[in-house]
Amino acid sequence: MGRTILLTGRPRVGKTTIIKEVVERLPGRAGGFYTEEIKERGQRQGFRIVTLDGQEGILAHVNVRSRYRVSKYGVDLVSLERVGVTAIQQAIVASDCVVIDEIGKMELFSTAFKEIVLAAIESDKLVLGTIMLRSHPWADAVKAHPQVTLIKITEANRDRAVQLVLDSLSKGLTFDSRAISSSVEPGASHLVRPD
Repeated sequence: MGRTILLTGRPRVGKTTIIKEVVERLPGRAGGFYTEEIKERGQRQGFRIVTLDGQEGILAHVNVRSRYRVSKYGVDLVSLERVGVTAIQQAIVASDCVVIDEIGKMELFSTAFKEIVLAAIESDKLVLGTIMLRSHPWADAVKAHPQVTLIKITEANRDRAVQLVLDSLSKGLTFDSRAISSSVEPGASHLVRPD
């Protein structure tokens, strides 16, 4: 079985930056995607998917007409599946590390996305990703998956989070829980869910 590390935390706490820094330090090939803001005149207008090999697609935008909406953003499921789902599929086959940034409310409108996320977690690959903090039935099930290690990123631990993730990989997903007690999800007895 592979290993999956998912970062959670409030928006803009630095989850994507941490994932990018970890991927840069890992040996081997990584594939998958990141989500980036689309800004126009300093105002956020939407989100784009950017694959690790440079492809892009609109995830959501104020000008996208869609029955799938999150706040003021219309979600472009065709683009998500064409770019994001395909990037994850290719990473499962050809990469050592699968990057999924993020597993959030917009992405969860797509059945194909949910299926490929589970396929990645259940593959023999390392999976690094981000997942929504808020409760959602499907996302909560992923957080509780026995192959998933969930790390809550906060202002208090984000400066050492890259090293914590790298250390967890080198130690086979074990942490010194005293060093990261502020990272533990409420109600969790420890950060690592063993096999």
